[in-house]
Amino acid sequence: MMKAVAVLVALLTVVCQVSSGQVKQSDLNPAVLNPWRHRRAGPQVRVKRDWVIPPIRVSENSKQLPEDLVQIKSDKVFTGEVIYKLEGPGVDQDPKGLFEIDDKTGWIKSKMPLDREKHKSFKLKAFALSPSGERLESPTTIEIYVLDQNDHRPEFTQKEFIGTIPEFSVPGTSVMQVTAVDSDDPLTENAALSFSIIGQESNPPNSINKTMFGINNKTGVIYIRDVGLDRDVVQSFRLTLQVADMSGMGLTSTGRAIIHISDINNHAPKFQPTVYNMYAMENQFLAEVGRVNATDKDQKGGDNWRIKYTIKKGNTLGHFAIRTDPVTNQGIISVVKPLDYESQAEYQLVVTAENEVSLKAPYDQIHSATVTVRVMNENEAPVFYKNPIKVTVAESVVPGTVLVSDIAHDPDNAKLRFEIIQDPESWIAINHANGQITARRTFNIRSPHVRNNIYSAIVKVTDQDADSISATATLEVHLWETNDYPPVLIPSSGTVCSDWDRDKLGLLLSAVDEDMSPQADPFTFIIADQNVAANWTIITLNETHAVLQPLIDMERGEFSIPVVVSDSGSPPLSSNALVNVTVCPCDSFGDCKSFTAAIFGAKMGISFIALMIIIGSVAFLLFLLLLTVAVKGCTRKNIGKGGSLLVGASDDDIRDNVFHYDEQGGGEEDEDAFNIDFLRNPRDVVPAPASFFPQDCGLPRGKQPLRKDAPHNLPSPTYPRKTPGDPTDIEEFINVGLDAADNDPNVPPYDTALIYDYEGDGSVAGSLSSIASMGSDGDQDYDYLNDWGPRFKKLANMYDPR
Repeated sequence: MMKAVAVLVALLTVVCQVSSGQVKQSDLNPAVLNPWRHRRAGPQVRVKRDWVIPPIRVSENSKQLPEDLVQIKSDKVFTGEVIYKLEGPGVDQDPKGLFEIDDKTGWIKSKMPLDREKHKSFKLKAFALSPSGERLESPTTIEIYVLDQNDHRPEFTQKEFIGTIPEFSVPGTSVMQVTAVDSDDPLTENAALSFSIIGQESNPPNSINKTMFGINNKTGVIYIRDVGLDRDVVQSFRLTLQVADMSGMGLTSTGRAIIHISDINNHAPKFQPTVYNMYAMENQFLAEVGRVNATDKDQKGGDNWRIKYTIKKGNTLGHFAIRTDPVTNQGIISVVKPLDYESQAEYQLVVTAENEVSLKAPYDQIHSATVTVRVMNENEAPVFYKNPIKVTVAESVVPGTVLVSDIAHDPDNAKLRFEIIQDPESWIAINHANGQITARRTFNIRSPHVRNNIYSAIVKVTDQDADSISATATLEVHLWETNDYPPVLIPSSGTVCSDWDRDKLGLLLSAVDEDMSPQADPFTFIIADQNVAANWTIITLNETHAVLQPLIDMERGEFSIPVVVSDSGSPPLSSNALVNVTVCPCDSFGDCKSFTAAIFGAKMGISFIALMIIIGSVAFLLFLLLLTVAVKGCTRKNIGKGGSLLVGASDDDIRDNVFHYDEQGGGEEDEDAFNIDFLRNPRDVVPAPASFFPQDCGLPRGKQPLRKDAPHNLPSPTYPRKTPGDPTDIEEFINVGLDAADNDPNVPPYDTALIYDYEGDGSVAGSLSSIASMGSDGDQDYDYLNDWGPRFKKLANMYDPR
C-alpha cells in the first residue's frame, strides 16, 4: 500500500511539473509517455480487461465525413484525467489516415471513404493513458467491418464464348456454360447474378427464325430448346447474353456466345457415273490406270466426307489396287502386279464407295460402280522368278560352289543371256547361257560392301530375240560367320598389388577375335597349369573380360601365368598366352610404389625411425673399425728379419704391384692397349698426392699409369704399402689391396694387354733367398704362417720340414 502511495505521489509531482512548464516533454522518459511503443521482452502479465468495445460496422463509400463511429471511455476517468490513443491499420499503418481518435473524448472517427473491395475490415488497438503516459487500462481491440454496397457491375469472364453442338441434337442437350464475376460481397444480393439470352442470329442469316437455345439464369448453362438443327440449313448461331446482379434486378453487363453446328455422317457417298472403261499396258507397274468418282453431301474436308474405295470383285490375282485422292475424294485405280495379255486380256472390276466413319442415317451405306480394264499387248521382257534373289552361304564357301540356278524365264520362250552387271568384290560368277550362279572365290564378311551380313550384286537377263529387252534383279547373298580366327589374349603383362584384398580387382584380361558373333565372344579364360592354378584364379566378369588375381597373399616379384582363351565358335578355337604379372606394393590409386616407398610405407616390420637408428649405428661402428685399422697400421713398425716373408729389411722403396702376365693384347691395331710411355725407372717415381692414410705411415708414393677407358686426373685409391704387424690381418691386407686396384680409374683395365719394354737395372728389394741372408733357415721360425690361412700352410711346410 505504501509503495502504491509513493508511486502516486511521484506521478502527481511529474504532472504538476509538466503543467507548470518546469519539465519539458523531451526530458520525460519515452517509455513512460508511450508505454505501448516500448514493450519489454519477457512473459506478459495478464491484466483483467476493464473495458470492451463491440464490433463497429461502417458502410463503404460514405459521404458524411468525418463520421463518428464509436466512443470509448475508461472507468478510470473518475480518478483523474485520461488520454486516449489509437493504433493499427488505417491509423499509423497502411492504409494510413482512414481513422483517428479524440484523445480527450475517446471518439473514434472515419476520415476518408472506405472501399470494401480493398479492405473488408480493420482491427485497431485503443489505449487509455494517464497524463504522465502510464497505461491505465489494458489495450482493447476495436474491430471495424466495412459494409458492402452494390457499386460494381457483374462482368463476363470472356468477351466471347465459343461452343459446338452436333446437328440434329435433341432438345435439352447442353451446349456450354458461360460465367461471370462480381466484385461485391458474394454473401449479399449485390453479387447474386442472373443470366439471360437477349438476342439470336443464325448463319446463313434468317435460315432459322425460332428460338433454338435457352440458358439457365443461375448456372449460365446454354442448352437446346427446339428441334431442327440441320447443318445443311444452318452452320452457326450468334447469341447476345446478359448478366445482372441483385438476382437480375441490379446492375447489368452483356456478352456474346458463338455456337457452331458440327456435322454428323448422315449422307452416304454415291457414284456419278456408275460405269467406267480403262486401258492398261501389260508387264508394267502403273500408278494410275484411271479414276472413279463418288460424291458426299457431308461437310467437305471433314471426316464424314472422306470416302473409302474397295475393289470387291474381279481382282482375284491382286493385279489392281485403289486409293483415295485426299483432295478430290476420287478413287484412283493402279496396277500393282504387272498384267499378262497372254493370260487375260480384260478384267471386270466392281468398286464400292463408303465413308470412313460409320453412317448415322437410315440410307444405303454402300454404293458400287463397274470398271472394265482392257489389257494392251506388248513384247514381253524376261522375268525373274524372284527379285531379290536370296542365297544363304558360309563366308568360307569353296570357289566353284553353285549358289542358285534357274533364276529367270521369258514368256515368249526367247533365248536369254545372263550376266553380272554389279559385283563390287568380284565374288560372283554366272553362266551366260543358263544363268547358274557360282562362287568365284571365298567371301569375306568383314568387307565394307557387306552390310548386315548381306552382300548384294545385280544380275541382268536379256531377251536376244526381241530387240535386247532386258530385266534386272538383285542377288542378296546372306553370309554366316565361320570360326576362322582364334582369340588373342590382351594384355600380355600387368601388375597386381601385393597388398591385395578381396575388394580389389587383379589384372583385367580380355581378348580380341577377328571373327564376329557368334564365332567370337563370349570368351572363356582358364589357367593352363594346375600348379599355377593352385595360387591364381580367373574370375569371369562378362562375355569379354575376366580378372586374374591371386588366391593367396603373394610376395613381390615376377610371375608367368599360362592362360588359355577360347571363343564360342563352332567348333571353338583357342590360343595359349603367357601373362607376365608383376606383384608389387601399390599406392591408393592402384599403381606400383617405388622400392623406398614400399619399405617406408609398409604396414609390418620396423618403423622408419627405428630403421634410421639401426643404419646410423652400423655406420658409426664401421667408422670406428676403419679408424682403428688406420691407427694400428700407422703405429706398427716394420717387421725385421724373420718377422715377415713378404717385406724385406731394406729401406729402399718396395714395389708390391701385382702384374698379370697372362693377359693377351689386341695386336698392333689395338688402340686400347696400355700406353708404354708410362713405364719408367722405378727410381724416378714422382710423389703421389696425399692418401687416405696419415702422412706418418711411411708409405712410398708414386704416379700410377693411366687407363685409357676412364677419365684422367681422377684421384687414385691408396694402396697399402706396409704389411700389418699382426699376421692374422694378412688376408684383410690382401683384400684391401685388391679392392683398391679394382676400383682405381687410373690403372689399365683387366682386359688390357700389358706390354713391358723396360726391365730395370736390378731389383731394389732384398733377396728372399736364404743364401744371401744373414742367418740360416734353421734360425727362422715359420710357425706363424699356419695362422695366415690355408694358402700359407704349404709354404710353412716347405720352410719348416719339422
